[in-house]
Amino acid sequence: MPEIAVNNLFKSYGAINALRDISFQVDKAEIFGIIGPDGAGKTSLFRILVSLLLPDKGSIQLAGLDVVKDYSQVRKIVGYMPGRFSLYQDLSVEENLSFFATVFGSSIETNYDLIKDIYVQIEPFKKRLAGRLSGGMKQKLALCCALIHRPEVLVLDEPTTGVDAVSRVEFWDLLHKIKKEGITIIVSTPYMDEAARCDRVALMQNGEFLGISLPGDIHKAFTKILYELTPEQGAYKLLKTMRSEAWCENAWLFGQSVHLTINGNTSENQFLSYAKGQNIEFRKITAGIEDTFMELMKTS
Repeated sequence: MPEIAVNNLFKSYGAINALRDISFQVDKAEIFGIIGPDGAGKTSLFRILVSLLLPDKGSIQLAGLDVVKDYSQVRKIVGYMPGRFSLYQDLSVEENLSFFATVFGSSIETNYDLIKDIYVQIEPFKKRLAGRLSGGMKQKLALCCALIHRPEVLVLDEPTTGVDAVSRVEFWDLLHKIKKEGITIIVSTPYMDEAARCDRVALMQNGEFLGISLPGDIHKAFTKILYELTPEQGAYKLLKTMRSEAWCENAWLFGQSVHLTINGNTSENQFLSYAKGQNIEFRKITAGIEDTFMELMKTS
């Protein structure tokens, strides 16, 4: 039996369809990642998962409980980190953690073994007000507060947005340690390197899942030839030029280069002749998660 089972979920806000027929399952002690741009529906999905928002249609089973009918029980077994820092900024680190433990009828000492690896990093600042912590420290405190009652399911909405690269790596190392405790984790992220550390990844756009797969298999959905074009200067100028060509099917910026696919009406030799004639440096490459997502967004 899956730890999380979402079936035909719909949610709208007036004329805006936030979720459109979402269905998926998450196994126990799995890290399930969701990638999608702002407005894709990730936060609405997570708020429904933790019983803070009612769906229009569909059902969610979480650890065998119906999220709508059994919401009071669901809230006891779920830990939630919203996208924005939501702890009490005028309370100290220690006071925040103690408060959330008390709310769930627990204590810092009871589940200290679960948060130990995280808490030891912020313990030297336990008397500091939460509002005066750095971004990375705030996220670690929020994670401790979400874990202090030892939940069965941990829901994280873009937990590392705005956090420095080193702290992001440390945060994901901690998630993998938490997973070993048997806790199921569902997390959204805008970072492709973080998506690669999930057990499975869903690509989300306009309230729908475009696909679910292992991180290493996402590129298999990309079936076209992909080129990387590297200009001497001005990648954006090259992007505009490529998109103006009739044979360009799709093109997007990728750092200082442009990634490009050609349409079916153009032969590869035609494109190669054009690129050489324009002195454009190019090479064939294997599509990554970002490329697959950009291609799926175009065809969805």
